[in-house]
Amino acid sequence: MNIIVCLKQILDPEIPARDFRIDSEKREAVRGNTNLVTNIFCENALETALQLRERSGGQSTMKIVALTFAAESGEDVLRKALAMKADEAVLVRNDGHQHPDPLAVAQVLAAAIRKIGAFDLIMVGRESGDWGAGQTGGLIAEELGLPSISLADQIETSADGLIVKRQTDNGWEKLNAKTPLVVTVTNNEFNVPRIPKTRDIMMSARQPITKWTLEEIGVNAAEIRAGGGYYQVVDLSIPIKDTICEIVSGETLEEKVDKLAQRIIEATRAL
Repeated sequence: MNIIVCLKQILDPEIPARDFRIDSEKREAVRGNTNLVTNIFCENALETALQLRERSGGQSTMKIVALTFAAESGEDVLRKALAMKADEAVLVRNDGHQHPDPLAVAQVLAAAIRKIGAFDLIMVGRESGDWGAGQTGGLIAEELGLPSISLADQIETSADGLIVKRQTDNGWEKLNAKTPLVVTVTNNEFNVPRIPKTRDIMMSARQPITKWTLEEIGVNAAEIRAGGGYYQVVDLSIPIKDTICEIVSGETLEEKVDKLAQRIIEATRAL
């Protein structure tokens, strides 16, 4: 079985909001000194693929290819994937709009997947930690004319395909699926990304990475470089949270409780 895991590089979402800067004209976050990291849901997808391979007999039975559409810095994402034991890595160079819309990304990834050739399972994170659109997986499936399962957190092989466990609002579902298939992966307690060993990190630095331009994969390069026209960001801002603290005074505990209760009533009426 051949598995392709799509990865995305994003600004570290764990940094405090005060450290974010917004370019008001481009309506996008400015990197500044912020680190670039692999989107956590993409890492959940890669970990799920690695565990599936381990349960199915190892590297002799399954090949995992890590794929990303990014600037040259995206090589860091692929190096980490190789250190986690992906077999191959492919980078499609993004030399245009810094944040292309989900449809443009899906068109690029689908074209790259066609160029890679043999595949049985395509895995992506359920959404990205920056824009959180959660549309790329479904759009890849549409571009390739394949069925799609969303919010999966565990995958097993079966006699005639795969058994995919997915999260729902009411619990879980288990689906029997035939390949080829697109799956979007969410997080659970079992697919927390592994930490690569030092030796594997050093070895990954020497492994080759396949790099393609937009022209080489056969997409409309001018349209992709423009960022696509799937949707438009109207406004972008950093949320501001104001905190007001009042001290309730009183001679006794009962007096303080009474004043606090009265203040809560007044504040509730003011809403």
